[in-house]
Amino acid sequence: MPEVEKSPKPAAGFAARELAQVAVFAALIAALGLPGAITVGFSGVPITLQTLGVILTGAILGPRKGAAAVAVFIALTMIGLPLLSGGRTGLTALASPTAGYLIGWIPATLVIGWLTTLILPKYPLVPGLLINALGGIVVIYLFGTAGLLVRTDLGVWAAISSNFAFVPGDLAKVVLATVVAKGVHRAYPGLIAR
Repeated sequence: MPEVEKSPKPAAGFAARELAQVAVFAALIAALGLPGAITVGFSGVPITLQTLGVILTGAILGPRKGAAAVAVFIALTMIGLPLLSGGRTGLTALASPTAGYLIGWIPATLVIGWLTTLILPKYPLVPGLLINALGGIVVIYLFGTAGLLVRTDLGVWAAISSNFAFVPGDLAKVVLATVVAKGVHRAYPGLIAR
């Protein structure tokens, strides 16, 4: 019987299917920036749907592929593509009060992805909600608050409390991402390697 030739893995350790998944989720994050952004409060930080894409990326692709997808997206913005909400580039975001939030996307994806591997293959809703809230809200807010402290003259409490306006919307994103991730993992078990 002839041997079936296996498709070679690229140098980075990703198979062709995994590279396609990384590209699709980087594109999803970009597409979620198309509706634009609404700026609230005095910090200049916009409300955007792109954090929904970040949560979904970690919850569906896991830590390795998820972080790669977010890194690809951020790299594209750094070379000047206006893919962030409102048509901003990564360099514009890094020079603004939103720098910490953008930087926090990769650690958030890693946290969500890694913890998600621990609850698979069932992906129960309550642990999924808690994991997505931890990564998608707590981790991003930690980095965002640090960015506000560096990029503005806000005090610690003012920087922390400026996040409060985003909590209801971010909780809705967490719920939506959890429901979608549960459906995806039910339909495509094994998407995240343990």
